[in-house]
Amino acid sequence: MHHPLLLVLVKVTIFSLMLAIGCNFSFEKMRSFWRKPALVFRALLAVVVLVPLVVILLLKLFNLPSAVMIGLAILAASPGAPLTTKRSQQAGGSFHYSASLQLTLAILAVFVTPITLAIFTALFASISPKVAILEVARQVIMVQLLPVSVGILMQKFAPTFTQQVAKPLTFIANSLFLVLVVLVCILGLPMFSKVGELPLVAIAIMVIASLGIGHALGRFDDDTRSTLAIFCIARNFGLALFIAILNHVQQQVIPTLVAYLILGAFVGVPYSIWNKRRLAGLPQEN
Repeated sequence: MHHPLLLVLVKVTIFSLMLAIGCNFSFEKMRSFWRKPALVFRALLAVVVLVPLVVILLLKLFNLPSAVMIGLAILAASPGAPLTTKRSQQAGGSFHYSASLQLTLAILAVFVTPITLAIFTALFASISPKVAILEVARQVIMVQLLPVSVGILMQKFAPTFTQQVAKPLTFIANSLFLVLVVLVCILGLPMFSKVGELPLVAIAIMVIASLGIGHALGRFDDDTRSTLAIFCIARNFGLALFIAILNHVQQQVIPTLVAYLILGAFVGVPYSIWNKRRLAGLPQEN
């Protein structure tokens, strides 16, 4: 697929996903989530601070190819993956908590993504000339903040219409995302063998460390623990690919993105099964 068509597909997919989030998730419930500062602090510390910090340490410790470094940096700067709320529910997570965190990260990505990328470009010379920070910020506003805001406004001023279109819109958005993932995997799998053993080890460490961070910072006696673990491990694949295309490095970083997607599923699925069984074994409150 040619670059312009891939970029259009990525833009449409992210826009529709964010619009679906805005239409489905209540802003009032998210405000109640924001009124719990300790909960919000732990979540943001884990997802937008500690996971990128792990990646910085990995890039300092491992002598990785430039393309892998750029791919991991972009992933670290892309929190709030689509379908994370559904994935966290499959792990026994709280819908209210995951939906509120999903919407919060979608809004904060406008600031978090460019700032995180700026930190990586300042620390690593091989990344610096290849990431257009201001263009990323402008485009993230267009494809993330704008559709989320439109969805929230639709809920407020046209609630009946929004309820009618929310489910079909979510189905279309999720379908587009799955098509995008399959397409990129088809493009990236032939290059997967070229990633190299050391980069795969680094990616595996990132995946496991991210999961551990979320699990450790979540409350042990609450289903927020599994939710936070899934949110840490699930980076925004669509946004990462979008940033790569903006910076004309998609061909170089797609193998890294695909490797992370595969290893993330390989680690995340068993964790979800284990945690759901763990929660089922806990004594129920009366």
